[in-house]
Formats: sequence, C-alpha cells, structure tokens
Amino acid sequence: MIESANGGRSSLVSELWRNIETLNPAYFALVMATGIVSVASHLVGMSRLSLALFWFNIPAFAILVVFNAIRLIKYRKQFFADLTDHKRGVGFFTAVAATCVLGSQCVLLVDLHSVAIALWCLGTVLWIVLTYTIFTSFAVKETKPSLAEGIHGGWLVSVVAVQSVSLLGGILAEGFESYREEVLFFSLAMWLKGGMLYIWIISLIFYRYTFFSMSPADLAPPYWINMGAMAISTLAGTTLISAASDSTILLPLLSFLKGFTLFFWATATWWIPMLVILGVWRHVYKRFRIIYDPQYWGAVFPLGMYTACTFRLAHAIDAPFLVIIPQYFIYIAISAWTLTFAGMMYSFVTVRAIGTGARQGANGDPSS
Repeated sequence: MIESANGGRSSLVSELWRNIETLNPAYFALVMATGIVSVASHLVGMSRLSLALFWFNIPAFAILVVFNAIRLIKYRKQFFADLTDHKRGVGFFTAVAATCVLGSQCVLLVDLHSVAIALWCLGTVLWIVLTYTIFTSFAVKETKPSLAEGIHGGWLVSVVAVQSVSLLGGILAEGFESYREEVLFFSLAMWLKGGMLYIWIISLIFYRYTFFSMSPADLAPPYWINMGAMAISTLAGTTLISAASDSTILLPLLSFLKGFTLFFWATATWWIPMLVILGVWRHVYKRFRIIYDPQYWGAVFPLGMYTACTFRLAHAIDAPFLVIIPQYFIYIAISAWTLTFAGMMYSFVTVRAIGTGARQGANGDPSS
C-alpha cells in the first residue's frame, strides 16, 4: 500500500513536470479572461462576483508565472522553440495582457495603485521584449509556414497586449501627477500602434478566411480575438477620452479619439454575428466536437471585454441607450467563463483518473 501511494505521488509529480514542459504559452488567457469578466462585473454592479474573480486571479497568475519560469529554466529548448514558432509564439503575448488586466483589477477593485504601477511597468517591459523577439524571429527564419498554415486569430493577441498597456497607463496617469502628460502621450502612442497592428494582421486573417479552404479545426477559439482586439481598443480609447479634458495633448484630439473609438466598437460589433455563424457551422453543421482547450479562454476574454467597453463607451460619447447591451451581455460572459472553467476542471480530473487507471492496470491490482 505504501509503495503504491509513493508510486502514485511519483507519477503525479512526473505528470506535473510533463504538463509544465508542454505548457501552452497562451495559458495566461485564463488570467486575461477572468480579469476582464471581473472588471465588467464591477462596472454593472456585481461587486461580490467581481471581487471573487479578483481573488481567484491572483493565485492563477502566480502559478502561471512560476510554471513559465520553471519551463524557461528546466525546459529551455521547448520554451524557445515555442517562442519562435508561428503558431504558438504569439501565445506569449497573453502574459502581457494578463499582467496589465490584473493591474487594472488592482486599481478599479481594491485601489492598489502601487501594485498596479509595478504590473504596468512589468507589462510594458514584457511587451517590448516579446514584440521584438517574436516578430524578429518570424522575419529572419529561413523555413517558414505558408500563410494558410501560419496565420490564425491568436496573432491578434499581440494587439490585445499593446492595448492592455495603453489601457492601464491611461487608468494610472492621474496618479503620476507631474508626469501625467508623458504617461498619457505614451498611452496614446500605444493605442495608435495597436490600431495599426490590427489593420495589418486582420487583413491577412480576412484574406486567409476568404481565399483559402477552411476546415472546422482551423476555426479554433482564438478567432474570437478578432472581436476582442477591437473591444479592448475601444476600452483603451474611452480611457483616453475620459482623461482628455485636463490634458493639453489629448484635448485637441478629442474628436479624433471619439471617432476612432466608435470605429473600433463598430468593428467589434460587426464581428460578433460573423463569429457566431462560423461557430454554428463548425459545431452544428460540421459536428466538430467541443473538448476543453486552454485556447477557449481566448474566446471568453472578448465577451467580457465587449461588455466592459460598451459600458464605458456609452458614458464616453454620451449614448445612454447603449447601456442596455452590457446589462445583458455580462450574463453571456459569465456563462462562458463558468463553462470554460468547468471544462478545465473536468479535464484535470479526467487526466488524473486516466493516469490512476493506468497505474492500477500496471500494478495488476486496483486495491493495492
């Protein structure tokens, strides 16, 4: 019995190491999704749920940081292979967005400005390092995939990353006092970079959609980032609009800010029916089975972000009739988060049960 227990613990430890070795770089989308659903809940008045998700997000973020640090040290070859891979490399940008979204939670929910500033600085450094490492490696690689094989919706997480830095910077600007204008200028520049990056990438994705054959497997959950990238661009824009009245840099650009922020929101809204239709085609018409994948957090995030950005847009452009959208859309975001979390828990339990069954079969005696 003791030997069996020790063997079981040893197998679980080995299983943990294997999971760390093969950890999906995009797993920080869990923190992104949880954070923005928490913020959206806060905006519509669900304070208890908002705080519960915040306290869940802290250990989730810490665990992922530790796992990625271990992977960088112990499994360096696999880590850097993912970093330079056209399909998986862009997943690392979820770390930037997760860091800044958690920072936004710290400010909006518990008023921890110093912690949020630290997270903003970390997110900015991560964005610089990852942007020029990933895209440079893609540019100089001798062997590259075709456009159809290499491009996917997950590439737009790079837009989410830059806009998350802009968003948190805009939220924190007031606390920098004498450096407020510099922080707002930096946030404005990041917001514009994100908009331009979206245009570049979505052009390739739309081209891939319309001129290459698509299988159900090609329409993975990250395609919802098509909408999510525009939603966070909208939210970052509303933050700049709110700060414009006291800013010598932003005030002359107020009409431009409002116009482009509404443009981003309209684009995000256009994507929702399209993505729903494609989802129905994938899972109903083509009967593609739904199995938990960490990429599904990349589909939860846009739903929470659209809720939050629409709420803030309604106030930023004085359009109170828009408030009805987040009042109902929040339930879609919460339901998506709950289902994805349940799927994650079920996958953990199932994997462990399969491992236990395999060990018992090897021992030849289930009761040992």
